[in-house]
Amino acid sequence: LFTTVIWAIAAEHYGIKQIEELFASQGKTKKLVWACAITYVGVLAAVFFYRDASFSRLFVLLSAIFLFLLTIISRISFRVVLARRCQNGDRVRILVIGADQYAQRAARSLVAGQVMPCTLVGFVRLADQTAAVADGPIYEMADIEELARANGIDDAVIAIPPQRFSEIPAILSELSPLCVPTRAVLDLGDGVFVRDRLFDFGGIVMLDLHAHPTESVMYFLLKRLFDFAFSALVLILMSPLLLLTSVLIKLSSRGPVLFVQERVGLNGQIFRMYKFRTMKASSSRESDTRWTVPDDPRRTKLGAFLRKTNLDELPQFWNVIKGDMSIVGPRPERPHFVEKFLRDIETYHARHYLKVGITGWAQVNGWRGDTSIATRVEHDLYYLRNWSLTFDLQIILLTIFRVFVGRNAY
Repeated sequence: LFTTVIWAIAAEHYGIKQIEELFASQGKTKKLVWACAITYVGVLAAVFFYRDASFSRLFVLLSAIFLFLLTIISRISFRVVLARRCQNGDRVRILVIGADQYAQRAARSLVAGQVMPCTLVGFVRLADQTAAVADGPIYEMADIEELARANGIDDAVIAIPPQRFSEIPAILSELSPLCVPTRAVLDLGDGVFVRDRLFDFGGIVMLDLHAHPTESVMYFLLKRLFDFAFSALVLILMSPLLLLTSVLIKLSSRGPVLFVQERVGLNGQIFRMYKFRTMKASSSRESDTRWTVPDDPRRTKLGAFLRKTNLDELPQFWNVIKGDMSIVGPRPERPHFVEKFLRDIETYHARHYLKVGITGWAQVNGWRGDTSIATRVEHDLYYLRNWSLTFDLQIILLTIFRVFVGRNAY
């Protein structure tokens, strides 16, 4: 049961369940490998902690191999069935409602698609519409009843520009004699991509136009579980070092052990971020509005070492436990600078679509501290578009090898 739940989440995240993925030009096997890998990492972790029953490691290995092979076999079988249907001339006969250039583009995409073999019965010209199609016969709305009697149509596809969507109820009424499934091509124009679905929200039909990773089960559940477990492990293992660092800070300079500062997180919410204090105690106004510079005179001797080794960041794992931050994400910025960057950089707000992190794609590429904000935002947007648990693991590994060397850390 546990394996099935994890596999379902992984398959959902990597698109294994989507028919369209069967015909992707590349990347299908890679996605399947990652889905299986994540599933069995979870299985092995559960087996390690679950002591009421023992499982043969050979059994677990064989089940992983069979999961991979059976998924490939089922996908190949599905493609073979579709190919045979196409060879036997068993095609879906489509009537396109619309006869302008918009309908022409939609029809050609349908015929060229690999998901289901299609053939065009013709186009239906709407009122006040200039015909601009050349791939089939053109009918009028008055011909619908005759087309229905001919019984040569499997599907009707409404292909009209967005500005005519208000006509769809009337068009559906006129198409009722066909008694076939009717669909609409949803093209909202250049730059608007429908990546998710229509859904009913309390009786209101809504369409996801700009969905974010935070809305996915993978991000909401698995990333949170990983963050919590990883942070708890770090805090437990590092507890002697945390205690020693706290004592040294207290003995080496006057002031509190922890430096607490307001930062901007997910959806622009303000939270209090924790770090080990590395500078001489000063007013919050100065620290909230001033960048740290090389050889900053405000640093203590111990603070310089902590910043160089990034040990001052360790208390932020408590922020992760609380849910304010994630292990990986855009670095949180101070409200003063967020207001400034929002005025100067058009896309800066997009970095707040995700939880902020202890490390991130920009940081492992050297863009931290007083460096180009525009380039840092580009890296944050890349992370937003390409987020996955495997990408997080890659960034964590790169952090160990790159960030700890202290480049731009002062």
